[in-house]
Amino acid sequence: MVIKASSAAEIRALVDALRGRDEVQRDAAIARLGVIGARAVDRLTDAYAAATGRGAQLAILRALEGIGSHRSVPLAQRALAEGGDVAVAAIGIFRSVLTASQTAAAAAALDTLVATTLDSGQDRRIRLAAFDALHELPDVRARVADALRADSRGATGDVGTMIAMADAETARAEAVWKDAVDGRLPDGPEDLRDALASRGATAPLGTLRSLVDAVRARERSVDAPARPGWLALRGSLHQVLAQRGSRVALYDLRETLEDRSTPLPVSFLTALHVLGDVSCLEPLASAWDRAAADRTADGLRWRQQLASAFRAITHREKITKRQVVMKRIAARWPELLELR
Repeated sequence: MVIKASSAAEIRALVDALRGRDEVQRDAAIARLGVIGARAVDRLTDAYAAATGRGAQLAILRALEGIGSHRSVPLAQRALAEGGDVAVAAIGIFRSVLTASQTAAAAAALDTLVATTLDSGQDRRIRLAAFDALHELPDVRARVADALRADSRGATGDVGTMIAMADAETARAEAVWKDAVDGRLPDGPEDLRDALASRGATAPLGTLRSLVDAVRARERSVDAPARPGWLALRGSLHQVLAQRGSRVALYDLRETLEDRSTPLPVSFLTALHVLGDVSCLEPLASAWDRAAADRTADGLRWRQQLASAFRAITHREKITKRQVVMKRIAARWPELLELR
């Protein structure tokens, strides 16, 4: 397809916006590319191949979904194989071409959506997204739903149960939760944090401990800008365990204090207030001492919170100055004991 020079320059600028960090400009570019249509497909396909970040990949896939061109199907197939949020975004492209005039592309999209929905080895949230995309073809969707329900005790059964839920958001949260329990965390922490809010109170304690470990590993593996979100999720897991009176992940609280040189989310301190024991006192005291170097408002507040947690534990556990741990703390950080 021949593109005029003026159009090519606009498309190039819009694609560059998709790779930027300004969400307003990114959304505006997606909308504008949808208006431009099929002329932008080749440029977007090339940009996807060169993209290194998930944010840019997701934006490009959203733009292609808005265009709805049959030429996007091969790229959507590759994106689906990548899994995670990229695969969910690829589902949107298949949905957009289901009723396209190009029958070969429509057939390929339909086959992919049905196969993905029925694939017991696929993440549940991806399967649910594929099933939801079949809304465009209600007769087919009904037959797929019957197949899932018929296998209610088999490998696909839990997804069959989810599709029967009246609330699509509830079904999606259930899929995210079960995938995470199976060791397949979502690309970002937000969905899992939402799922935890409704499932943490009844989840097995061993499951919550395993999630603490998995989230901590993910937190360490992602780029620095993404770490606070995963850290906040880990704090939420500790807060749920504290509410249930379980110390199964207390080791992670101690180790986090020992490793940390900057303030933690308040959820960590809440858990320490409720669950902390004698083994937490020296890590708290050490963190309190390191916090003295930060004279900002946040640093001062963090130091006060650490001292408060220290006092709460010593009072709750009835720890006296005669105990060995308190003698060690008195030798290294006598000022902290004067605050008691």
